[in-house]
Formats: sequence, C-alpha cells, structure tokens
Amino acid sequence: MPDGSRLRPGRDPAVCFGNSLHRAAARLHALDVALSLRRKRQPPRGRYTPNLWPVWLVAPAALVLALLLGWGIYQYAHDYFAQAAADQKPPKPVNVNDVLKATVTALTLVGAVLAGLYAYRKQLLSEGDAHRADASQLADRYTTAAEQLGHDQAAVRLAGVYALARLADDWEEQRQVCIDVLCAYLRIPYEPDPTQADHKAGEREVRWTIIRVIRSHLLDPAAWCTHSLDFTDATFDGGDLSHSHFLGTVDFGGANFSGSTVDFHRAQFSGGTVNFNSATFSGGTVRFGGANFSGSTVNFNGANFSDGTVNFDDATFSGTAFSWGQYPVPAGA
Repeated sequence: MPDGSRLRPGRDPAVCFGNSLHRAAARLHALDVALSLRRKRQPPRGRYTPNLWPVWLVAPAALVLALLLGWGIYQYAHDYFAQAAADQKPPKPVNVNDVLKATVTALTLVGAVLAGLYAYRKQLLSEGDAHRADASQLADRYTTAAEQLGHDQAAVRLAGVYALARLADDWEEQRQVCIDVLCAYLRIPYEPDPTQADHKAGEREVRWTIIRVIRSHLLDPAAWCTHSLDFTDATFDGGDLSHSHFLGTVDFGGANFSGSTVDFHRAQFSGGTVNFNSATFSGGTVRFGGANFSGSTVNFNGANFSDGTVNFDDATFSGTAFSWGQYPVPAGA
C-alpha cells in the first residue's frame, strides 16, 4: 500500500508531529511574544500615557495665555468698535459693553474649539487603547487555540480547529496566518491506516473537520477565497472541497491523494495558481467534474498517477494555462 504518512526513514512520527506544528505556528507565536514583551516594557503609568507637565506649571501658563488672548481680542474689538463709532455722524463714543460682549463671544468660541480638539484627541487615545486591548485578546485566543491543536485528545484538537477558524474570521490582520496554521496541520505526518502503529485515534476526523471548515469559508467569495492555501506534502485520504472558490494561490505540491475521494466538484479556479506538482494520486479518486478553470494557472508537472483516478468530466477551461505533465489532456482543455 502507499505510505500515506510520507515519513522519512529513521524519523520519529511524534517528533515530526511536534516540530511541524511548531513551525507552522511560528509567526503567530512570534506575534504573541512581541505583544507580551511590549506589555512588560510599559512604564507603571502605561506606555501610551502621554507625558504631561506638572499642574503647577500648566495652570499658571494657561491662565497667562488666556489673559493675553483676552487682552488681544479686547484691543482688536475696541479698535473695531472705535472705528465704527468714529465713522458715524455725529461721532459717538465707544460702547464698552459691546466690546466686552464681542471679547467674551470670541473667547467662548476659542474655548469651544480647544475643547473639541481635546475631546477628539482623547477619543483617539481611547480607540487606540481599545484596539491594543483587542489585539492582546486575539493573541491570547491564538495561544489557546494552538495549545488545543497540539493536544493528545482528538476532541480537544477539534475544539482548537473551530477556535482558530473563528479567530481567523475575527482577526482580519492575521487571517492568513490562522489559515496557514490550519493548512500546516494537514501537512503533519499522518498514518491513515488504523492497523498501523503510527495511526492516531480520531486523527482522521480532525483532519476532515479542517477540510470542512476551510470549504465552508471558500463557498463565499468574500471570505477566505483570495487567501493562499498551502497543502504541500499533505496527505488527503478523503475530503469535500466541492463548490469552493479558489481565487488565490493553492499549493498541493507533493501532496498524497490516496484511499478515498477528494471532491472538487463544481469548484471555481479563477485568477490564481493551482499547483499539483509532484503530487501522488494512488488508490483514491480526485473529482474535478463540473469544475470551472478560468484565468488561472494549473500545474501537474511531475505528478505521479498510480492506481488512482482523476476525473475532469464536464469541467470547463477558459483562459487557463495548464501544464499537464503525465496526465492525459482532458477533452476541451
């Protein structure tokens, strides 16, 4: 039978499992560490607290500035009203009340503008604090999900799959990284045969759940469809990716399709790159029936077809650059 685990001779599967998961999650782990270090480096009053001058300096300075501003406005208003009074016939004396009213009105307007600027600055600081708090919470959620994915019990790993998918939906800035971790789990060495010693109970359900979660986010072109999916050297012993929209780069290079059906029925491959270079199709079926290839690049160079079936019935090919390798070119391609 084909070796679905794709292990190199002399390598311990447990070591490969741990090493692969840690490498896959390295970027998010680095982000979590960076956030932790930034929190540790904050001064006691908070890193983002602005450096404020002492009140005993600010208060007198503000009072002096207010008096100077008021005096300047008063002088300007006095000159204005004096000129207006002098232009009247007969000339009239300056109405001090009018000057005072104009001065108070101008000072009130200046104060309102300054108060608005202060409120705007305070709002920006508040939003910044909220954003940093959200980022810290999201990083904590990643740490929890990553720990669950590395757990020995399949039920806990399943919880980690769903937790990481929800995190990808909520954390747009790091969505690609979350997707990379889910894809990396499928690249972990895997023995699909339950009679083999390296087989892990419940592992197939975890892996098929990851495929279902990814598919559910590829049905909507506005979700994960434009993101890259890296399945290099992954083992697929089944899975449903039908009706998915692949608009970015999808890499199945070196992947092993064996033992069951992997379904791309009516999938949409548009404007991206799909790589099956050096993939192995053995003992299983890969269905591309009704799939639509338009404006994309598909590569089967070096693919190995042995005891497996790849079906392109009713697939449509439009403006797609194919490299078929050993695979017979389907009708209409």
